[in-house]
Amino acid sequence: MRMRTGSIRVLATGTFDLLHPGHLFYLEQSKALGDELVVIVARDANVKHKPRPIIPQDQRLLMVSALKCVDRAVLGDETDIFRPIDELRPDIITLGYDQHFDAVLLKEELATRRIDALVVRLEEHDPCPLCSSRMIVGKVLKERSSDGDRLP
Repeated sequence: MRMRTGSIRVLATGTFDLLHPGHLFYLEQSKALGDELVVIVARDANVKHKPRPIIPQDQRLLMVSALKCVDRAVLGDETDIFRPIDELRPDIITLGYDQHFDAVLLKEELATRRIDALVVRLEEHDPCPLCSSRMIVGKVLKERSSDGDRLP
């Protein structure tokens, strides 16, 4: 694996809709593997494996950029999700324990594109009741509809 002199660049990716503690845990774990953490935030149009994001991509980018552990955040490419990876040339790419990427297929595509990066699947964190956007939305819907509060 190629390493930058004195600096290991770690790359994390995700949608980061409704930022929550699970996102922070993933990004902090990623940062701990190197010196620089760059995060690719998925574009709205590229999110096809789950419901479309509630928060627009520019706002999600702003929120991720504001996190202390993130050195730089960028939006993904609209047509080729590997283009930013090729441009950023990370030493390590981290995958969250529940991210949909197949690590073997990812490694094969990286090799095809001559991107020399270690792929690391991070461990599951201690579960918390609001560590997923789906859980947050479910809780809001349940609590707001059952206690008489009107949803907009």
